[in-house]
Amino acid sequence: MTVATTSFLETLKSAAQRAQSVEDEYRREAARRVAVLEQERAFAFRRLNLMNAVAAAVAEAESEEIGVANALAVLRGKLGWSSDSEARAEVLARFAPVAQAVFRDLAPSEQVSVTTVSDSLAEFENWYAGSHPAPFWVLFEQYIPETPRVDF
Repeated sequence: MTVATTSFLETLKSAAQRAQSVEDEYRREAARRVAVLEQERAFAFRRLNLMNAVAAAVAEAESEEIGVANALAVLRGKLGWSSDSEARAEVLARFAPVAQAVFRDLAPSEQVSVTTVSDSLAEFENWYAGSHPAPFWVLFEQYIPETPRVDF
């Protein structure tokens, strides 16, 4: 009777281990999927917030040149860039067509803009992704160190 019981228990143990493995894999896959969705959501809101600020800055401009300068100032401010570098200058230069598209989109005109804001932004994001190790929107992840709370 011990042999049959042992065999039965081993079968149940194997089934339990397989079920645990399936559950563990499912949890890992769910965690990976949630991480992807979290990043997509974060990037979508960063995109919205930046472009909302850019549109507000460009809307105040009297000319395209001023609008682009305003937009680039907004971008620099959002990224916390207070100094210049070659890499930053390149990012700003590549973002300028996005600002131009925003200006043209907001300006009353009878001409239909060939390049939409969405197209310009997508082109900028694609350039950045192709020339940098991380997506552009990661730049907005600024680490804020915890400061000790002091009671006086």
